[in-house]
Amino acid sequence: MTNNSFIKPAGRIASFKPYYFATLAKKISQLQENGVDVIKIDMGSPDLPPEKFIIDKLTQSAALPDKHGYTPMGGSLEYRKAIAYYYEKRFGVKLDPSTETVGLIGSKEGLFNMTQVLVNPGDYVIVPDPGYPVYSASTKIAGGIIYTLPLLKENGFLPDLSSIPQEIIQKTKLFWINYPNNPTGAIAPFSFFEKIVDFAKRNQIIIAHDAPYVDVCFDDYIAPSLLQVEGAKDVAVEFNSLSKSYNMAGWRLGMAVGNADIIGYIHTYKSQMDSSQFAPVIDAGIAAITGDQSWLSSRNTIYQTRRDIVVNGLKEAGFEVDTPPAAIYIWAKLPDGFEDSMFFCNQLLEDTGVSMTPGVVYGQYGEGYLRVSLGTKTERIQEAMERIKLWMKAK
Repeated sequence: MTNNSFIKPAGRIASFKPYYFATLAKKISQLQENGVDVIKIDMGSPDLPPEKFIIDKLTQSAALPDKHGYTPMGGSLEYRKAIAYYYEKRFGVKLDPSTETVGLIGSKEGLFNMTQVLVNPGDYVIVPDPGYPVYSASTKIAGGIIYTLPLLKENGFLPDLSSIPQEIIQKTKLFWINYPNNPTGAIAPFSFFEKIVDFAKRNQIIIAHDAPYVDVCFDDYIAPSLLQVEGAKDVAVEFNSLSKSYNMAGWRLGMAVGNADIIGYIHTYKSQMDSSQFAPVIDAGIAAITGDQSWLSSRNTIYQTRRDIVVNGLKEAGFEVDTPPAAIYIWAKLPDGFEDSMFFCNQLLEDTGVSMTPGVVYGQYGEGYLRVSLGTKTERIQEAMERIKLWMKAK
């Protein structure tokens, strides 16, 4: 740290703290240096690789001499056509590749950019709590005002639209939803999607649906797209990603689809700040979303096995847990006698070497919970549960 007192951050980011997982990574590194065997079931990063044909496409494309220059910002037309193909085949939703799709460098980038292109200082943004932190962070940076909408267990972790004061509705520009949900694993019935589209149209509010887990489903559940609702494209944009669906988190391939005006704003904004991805990565992404999808079922079976191990293990340890039908997370209420999720997870990590995510990271209504990720080898997840059960018995 220098002593140049005139060097200060912009006011819009001055109050920001480092991303929780960045801070956690430093702590885990220190524990590992001290010989602790750490089992990470915190961050939602898949441990399994993409299917072989996807990797083969990457390597084949990278060997071509004309694949190493800049690629079209917002994804090649071929990639955008592939996105439209995927949406029609998977959801029966027709999209114009040129105007209703845009490629993203991972969907997180798109979530942030959505707020920047729509929200003016003083605009209200409805943010679910618990929820993915970028919804709130992007709003603060844009100068918007956050209205926190609780997601409560008694309401199936769905937002209660009737609870929003009319004066807030009148000031709201943007409304975030996310199903299958991170961190709770909750799902939304199609009737809810119909209800929120109607709500948005009546109140002239834009809906942003964060949907990266639609292809990680269990027990014969099939997640819908918000865009399957008639007229949804009038008011909504949906974000999707290859990160979780195709085990391609580090490849940074995502998409935004829906309302053509908003897609155009995102495309223009991106033209000022990025130069898209490496062409072979895009080619592999095209192969992933247009090629054989049958392997996703066997991959989901692995996640389902892990889900059941975690749910049963945490219940035996005294947690209150529901069995999620989708996504790669378990949302567990702390056992009786424990309320501070940050303290609980810190002590658990130090005492057992098991790293889980405190619920309060996702908002005030996440306090009293913790989140477990299924993106770790099955045998390590089983060992983590055994460590937790032994630790809780000693409490």
